[in-house]
Amino acid sequence: MREIVLDTETTGFEPESGDRIVEIGCVELVNHVATGEVYHQYINPERSMPQGAFEVHGLGDDFLKDHPVFAQVGQAFLDFIGDAKLVIHNAAFDMKFLNAELDWMGLARLPMDRAVDTLAIARSKFPGSPASLDALCRRFGIDNGSRTKHGALLDSELLAEVYLELIGGRQPTMSLTAEAGRDDARSGPWTPMPRPTPLAPRLTEAEAARHAAFVDGLGDDALWRR
Repeated sequence: MREIVLDTETTGFEPESGDRIVEIGCVELVNHVATGEVYHQYINPERSMPQGAFEVHGLGDDFLKDHPVFAQVGQAFLDFIGDAKLVIHNAAFDMKFLNAELDWMGLARLPMDRAVDTLAIARSKFPGSPASLDALCRRFGIDNGSRTKHGALLDSELLAEVYLELIGGRQPTMSLTAEAGRDDARSGPWTPMPRPTPLAPRLTEAEAARHAAFVDGLGDDALWRR
């Protein structure tokens, strides 16, 4: 199963008001394991960053103007995510911006049912508790010390760890099958393997003799004689 943990950074909160995406970060998971494959792209929003956003993103107009606009990278982004599920914290926000950008390109929108919202999972699992990415990192003991500014790729990497904890821990399934990579062990229920070296008997000769005498005293119909 392939999933993409995704985060965006934007100039503001509403694409309908002219806000745009300035950064996309994605981390690939296969069977809930990070593969090391990532997608990371800074994007020229074709507008000025609002005052205050510089401190949040660590990005500025001079930096972003040298990067491609979304229309130049949108197809590469779609090619990377393919048909995988999208794991997003507060999915409605990121999906709103991604679909606005895809609309402006004339490309098909991403359906909301492709998104797995970790914010909704966290609120359901820990009702009434803080559910921000930073709060969840603290809850699960995930080191987010390098998160001094928001960044899409770093946030995606942290979210991938948070997601695995939310769905049951970094080892999402417990099984008594043999180690990963042995397909033959996964084809049926687990059965014990014979010991390569039998254990040495711990019963002494005297104990065995006493047991035999005890069974003899039970008569011919004793269960242990059958």
